[in-house]
Amino acid sequence: MNYQTPSLRRALAADYAIGLMPPTACRRFEQLLLEDAELRAELAQWQDSLMSLTEPLAEQPVPDRVWRGVTARIDPQTPQLTLRQPFWSWLRVTIALCSLVAAVTLGVIYNHDEVRYGATLRSADAQSWMSIEAHENYLKIKLLASAKVEKERSLEMWVIPLDGKPVSLGVIPPGGDGEIKLGSAQKALIGESITLAVSLEPEGGSPTGQPTGPVLYQGVLTAL
Repeated sequence: MNYQTPSLRRALAADYAIGLMPPTACRRFEQLLLEDAELRAELAQWQDSLMSLTEPLAEQPVPDRVWRGVTARIDPQTPQLTLRQPFWSWLRVTIALCSLVAAVTLGVIYNHDEVRYGATLRSADAQSWMSIEAHENYLKIKLLASAKVEKERSLEMWVIPLDGKPVSLGVIPPGGDGEIKLGSAQKALIGESITLAVSLEPEGGSPTGQPTGPVLYQGVLTAL
């Protein structure tokens, strides 16, 4: 499939933004995003357009004249219906407003947890090893290739800020795939063009707060 075709790229970005893309295609599209800045820009345009649909609407009270009109159309011989009609109308309005609030809330939650940066960590021979998705409060990591780790050893991830002094982000889960939670100090260091690196450490992580073993993989974060 030619992913450089403009119409195809627009269609893929739209499906991903709306949430219509199947899981397998979604994973393939996310891998393309890591390597294609123009495709990330196309996706951002769709997400910005969809955000306008989640903007909250001001509550509009039902005017008294509406209730009076409803009452006037009801048979005066059945007063019990006159009493019930406003209640059911009010209930329908309330349900509609609750549905709207729920939709807006879900939209805010989704965008609050969106992927901000991405990176592919590679070995010294440029082999892709792990993909990284940086959210606001955590890193989502996924292995692209297996790595053998000796017994009583761990792989530890580091962020290397502009001053060059590595800061630990935590030990990578034994299986590779998973999440690494970020503290407030760690979140402040995550940004575009910042380098992530993985070193081989004693089991449980570096005892010194700095890398003690060889750096096996590294990559640079880019905005998505």
